[in-house]
Amino acid sequence: MNSRFKAWRAHLAWTLPMVAVLAGCTGGDNKQPKTHALATYVSASWEALPAATDDDLVAGFGSWRSACTRLKADAVWGSACAAAANVPKTANDIRGFLKQHLDVYGLRAANDNPNGLITGYYEPVYPGSLTQTAVANIPVYGVPEDMIIVALDSLYPELKGKRLRGRLEGRVLKPYDDAATIESKGVKAPVVAWLTDPMNLQFLQIQGSGRVQLDDGRQLRIAYADQNGHPYRPIGRWLVEQGELKKEDVTMGAISAWAKANPQRIPELLGSNPSYVFFTRNPDSNEGPRGSLNVPLTAGYSAAVDRKVIPLGSLMWLSTTKPDGTSLVRPVAAQDTGGAITGEVRADLFWGTGEAAGQLAGDMKQQGQIWMLWPKGAALPQVPQVADEVKAKP
Repeated sequence: MNSRFKAWRAHLAWTLPMVAVLAGCTGGDNKQPKTHALATYVSASWEALPAATDDDLVAGFGSWRSACTRLKADAVWGSACAAAANVPKTANDIRGFLKQHLDVYGLRAANDNPNGLITGYYEPVYPGSLTQTAVANIPVYGVPEDMIIVALDSLYPELKGKRLRGRLEGRVLKPYDDAATIESKGVKAPVVAWLTDPMNLQFLQIQGSGRVQLDDGRQLRIAYADQNGHPYRPIGRWLVEQGELKKEDVTMGAISAWAKANPQRIPELLGSNPSYVFFTRNPDSNEGPRGSLNVPLTAGYSAAVDRKVIPLGSLMWLSTTKPDGTSLVRPVAAQDTGGAITGEVRADLFWGTGEAAGQLAGDMKQQGQIWMLWPKGAALPQVPQVADEVKAKP
């Protein structure tokens, strides 16, 4: 291990407890903020679920079962996966399996509201090149050579899943560059590919994976590798704050149209989101992109979730609508995560690859309900407590 890193790690071991102590000081006000569970699970009967078609039932079950190669040793899902291995691909057999092995729990927000936000995402295909050209001059960066990643749970188990990302300057670990700095100054990192439009790069980072259409007809598959450690802030929110779009009008299409009409303000728009995603190149394949569970996503039946509420690998029952208002009720598999996918009743449905999937995903901002189908006898997930919203005094 690098001696500078050893020294910094020792410094971190002393600093984090002090940060916790200082964070508890409130300048004389010792009142602790009120908290509530990020979400609650309400037991429900199978009969309470809205009906799904046989085709959707078979497809959604197949999407979930495809991840059993990853879940066979999982403490929660291992037994259910083993039992699912030989279930025939018929709706009646699948219904029998689900009712025998899984219980139903409705998700609720803090105010006992069953409704939440259901959005969509997809795998975009953008024109580009393996080398920089006059047209393709927007770099898609791999993981920077000088970015240090520290898993905090190696020191503090209660910080499981929390990571620091930064750069060493002398003996000090400083935050890594934000998106605006990376876009203006570059970064010490390999270039995976070159794109033709900075907005395409932003949408690629939001989706988390995509394909680059090369001039020779080939498509290069690229996927999320890491991130710069800064929080994700939706560029659509910035447009609303600037008075450029109404909140209800924010879609990927509306953002693209604004950018085309205001090219001189694109750097300002992109700089409003300090998060920056780095990519890696994946082998050519006809499978869907791989999500956080590292299994290929199934169009229409895989979803990104907040893993603090819905553990990866879980089977969900989703009831929402498509952007055109038609009903959408089906089982879907929790196989991915995303920086914007946080909250009590929240899911981001994967719609596939290409322009048609992108149109559907970009327009999807629907109200919906989620039920979690959970193995019988297994303890429910331990959901973290979050602070109550403090209303400003008049």
